[in-house]
Parts: sequence; C-alpha cells; structure tokens
Amino acid sequence: MPQRLLSGRGFYLGLMFQRAAAAHGDVAITLDRPLDAAMDAGTSLTYRAAARLVDDLAARLWAAGVRPSEHVAIHKTDNFDIVLVACAASRIGAVPALLSPALDGSATAALLGRLHAPWLVTDRATLNGPLAGTGAADLARRIITVDGGGTVNGNVNGNVNGAAAGPIDLAAFAGAPARPPVRLHPRDPALITHSSGTTGVPKLAVHCPETMWNRLVPQQLMGWPTRGETAALCMSFVHSRFYHLLGVLLGFGSPLLLLVDPAPAAVGPLLVRHRPGIVETHPNTFVLWEELATAPGTPLARVRSYGSTFDAIHPRTIRRLLGASRRRAPWLLQLYGQSETGPVAFRWYSRRGATRSNGRLVGTRIPGFTRLRVVDDHGVPCPAGVPGHIEARTRGRILAYHGAPEQYARQTNGAWWRMGDMGYRNRWGALYLIDREIDQIDSVDSSLHVEDVLMSRLEELREVVIVSGPEREAVPVVCTRDDRPLDLSRWERATADLPPMADPRRWRFDDLPRTGTWKIKRVELIRLLAEDAVPAVPGA
Repeated sequence: MPQRLLSGRGFYLGLMFQRAAAAHGDVAITLDRPLDAAMDAGTSLTYRAAARLVDDLAARLWAAGVRPSEHVAIHKTDNFDIVLVACAASRIGAVPALLSPALDGSATAALLGRLHAPWLVTDRATLNGPLAGTGAADLARRIITVDGGGTVNGNVNGNVNGAAAGPIDLAAFAGAPARPPVRLHPRDPALITHSSGTTGVPKLAVHCPETMWNRLVPQQLMGWPTRGETAALCMSFVHSRFYHLLGVLLGFGSPLLLLVDPAPAAVGPLLVRHRPGIVETHPNTFVLWEELATAPGTPLARVRSYGSTFDAIHPRTIRRLLGASRRRAPWLLQLYGQSETGPVAFRWYSRRGATRSNGRLVGTRIPGFTRLRVVDDHGVPCPAGVPGHIEARTRGRILAYHGAPEQYARQTNGAWWRMGDMGYRNRWGALYLIDREIDQIDSVDSSLHVEDVLMSRLEELREVVIVSGPEREAVPVVCTRDDRPLDLSRWERATADLPPMADPRRWRFDDLPRTGTWKIKRVELIRLLAEDAVPAVPGA
C-alpha cells in the first residue's frame, strides 16, 4: 500500500467505541464478570452501552484533573474495565500506560518511576494486595480508584508533590459534564504498553496513532473473511494486540464474548451458549483448552477462525483445535511479532496443513507493511537456510522505550529492528524461528523444536520448557495435565532420538514463572532451578 495512503492516518482508542456505536449500536458485548468500575452495568452490554461508559469515565477523569498528554497508569485487577478506562483516558487526550495485573509490586514501582509521577488508576484489591507496603503507589501524582476510595492498608496514600494525600474515588465525579474528544497529532505518544518482561523488568513501549493505524490496516484485511462472526476473546487487556483486534471486530460489528477466567470449566458453557466463529487467546491457554475439543456441548464446533499471537503455538494444539470445529474449512491464523513492532509475519493453518506442519515456520512478511531479514553477528544478511538474528522493518514500530533510550537504540539498526530471536529464511522468504537469542543451548539446535516434538509425542504434557542448567546442559521442565505422575518409560522412548538432556524436572504449571500472557519467564526459571527452588508436585 503506497505511503501516501497511510501518512497522516491514526488509530484513536478514544473514538473507537463511539464510532462502533454509531454503526452497530445494538450489537452485544457479553462479559464473564461484572465491571469493577461499573458494577451496576452487569455482564450484558451493547456497543452503545460501552460507548456511554467510555464517555462517562472520560468525563470523570477530566473532573478529577486529568489533562491531555498526561500519563495515566492503569494497574488494577484483571477485567474489561481496563480497556474502558484506557479508551476514556485517550478520549480526553491523556496517554494511558497499561501495566499488567500480573506484575509484582517491585516491577510496578520501577515502571511508575519511569513514567515520572503519572496518575494511577487502580482498585482497592490492588492497593491492599500487590502494592501494599511497596511504596509503588507513592510514585504516582494521584491515585484514582474505580471501586471506591476509602481507607487502604499499607503506605500507599502519598503522592510526589504532597497535595491531597489519599486515593480519589472515581464515583465522586458521577454526573460530570461530557467532554469533547481530543485527537492528538498522529505522531504524538498516545498509548504506552510494556514488553513481556521474560528477561527482567519490562520496557515501556510508546505507541502513536500513526503506527497503531499501520498495525490496524493489515489486521483488518486478515479479518475480512470472518466479519460479523461472534468473537470470543480471552486475552491480556494490557497488550496492544487486544486493542487492534478489538478495533477490527468493532468495525465489523461482531458480537463479543470477553473472558477473564481461562478455566475450561468456566469457558466451556459460555462457548456452548454463544457459539463463537472467532476464538483468540494466548498459546498456553489454547493448550489448556485442548480439552474443550471433546467437552460436553461441543463448545468449539462453530469456530471458523482461531487467532494465535504472543508466543509460539504447538502443532499438537493446532491439530486438536481445528479438529474440534465442525465448520467446513476452519483455520488458525498465527501472527509473529512483538509489542514493539506489531505483527511482522503471518501464517495460516488449515486442517490438512496442520497434520504435517512445522511449528518453527512462523510465516512470511506482510506485503506492503513489513520486511524481514536474517543477519549475522556483524549485521550482514545471511543466505537462505543460514541461521542468524531476525530483524524486521515495519510501519508499525513504536516511537521509543519510555525512560530507556539506550535500550531502544541497541535494538535498532537503521530502519531495521532486532527482534531478539534466532532463525533463518528459506529461498522463498518464509521465516523459521529457532530460539530466543538468550535461550540458546549449545547442545540443542532448537529448544523450541524439541518442545514441539515432546508435546506431540506425549499427550499427557501440559507444558515442557527446555532451559540451560548450571553446566550449560539442557534441562527439561515438564508439567503434566492434572499434575499426574510422569511415566518415565514413555519419556525415555519419546526422547530417545532427541539431543541429550538432563532428567526431567516436574513442576505444577501454576508454579512456573509467567508473564500476563502466560509466556514462561525462562531466565527466572533458570534462576529458580539453580537455587533448587522447585515447588513440590503432589504425587511426585
């Protein structure tokens, strides 16, 4: 698509629901839990009702003192009102900074410090829980609670400028006059998200309307075949992918089922009731949802399209998901990218293709929007089939890492962005992912490939992660479904033709260090193994 068609365009979160309500006002939005910021709204909304909530929250934030271009950190219990508050802040020209509910207090404090005295929108459970006693909330200009202010525990009531200590209750501004929308310049900061934090404290990624638009357009094109289908989403509400997908679905007038609880027992009945044609969640959640393939009521029977981003997805999982659909030709769309770039490559899986798929093939570039290359340690492009560092050139790249310009500069090579992954391209330009640069193990060509093989051979596995041990040996960390004992004879047969590995270490999946999108924090896992801090597994 020519640059002249894209320049000057912007994707504005503050206008998203308003425009959707004007075109598709009565389309349903169903939640699996009431909103903390609007308990009376229940769990059955419409596009029009959601737009009214955004307008009301925007008016209240303005009345509380929030102004254009100011940072509004949103860090609260996981729920869809994270999205509504973000859109409300954007509507009045403020810059929402989305901090995952999965962050611990120390990481939250570090990010609030980088934001330099932002407004902090939160709730009592977060103030009294993860933030209590950390001093994190003391780094905010003011604290705004969405579910009542009251007295909170811990040293969280202060603020950096000493004015009006104590949280502000957003309910106190009910009935505040509506505000007209504020549109920032397309190249001004408009949204801040953070990286996954798999290697340490997350980085704050700064997005602008123009780069967000350049991510939205290709995703609209990919979503066109399923326009209007009911969509079930169980995803992180603080990840940029959710907002682009939501923008696509609202534009098409798709009924929405928005889920917080990923447990199959909770999700299954809702999927049976609403029969979605589109389903997207995190790859590790899809592994959990494999059991829905044979669940009562056939909850996945009407799915036409699955969406997978955030991390690699195992071929076994793809086969089971596609096999559960009774649609004539369902598919799974895999997007490869980062918070910093948006999707830079894509791949479609069909039922037939999934039976012989290579999980390391992540797809091809997005024509007109992204370019891909693989380079050696000196930045020289590698020939086809030769492994190297994956770099991407994209119209959707973030503006900066807020508060960390040196880290941003280290990732750039002119117009190219270093993805932090090792891989190679074949002679037709398809991209194969090998491993993260920091996760490579000398004795294993690709830990991700070994993990795919083991997941396919041992259906009892919930997860397997290959990490480096104290002697640089490959250490498999395994989680079984329902924490059942691991059959070591089956393990030995499954690993007989694989690279040498240490004996498997059993963990409960819930004890693995994970990000908000359920990525495994491999660096943290290596540290825990080195300290022999392996939680006991029942029956092990």
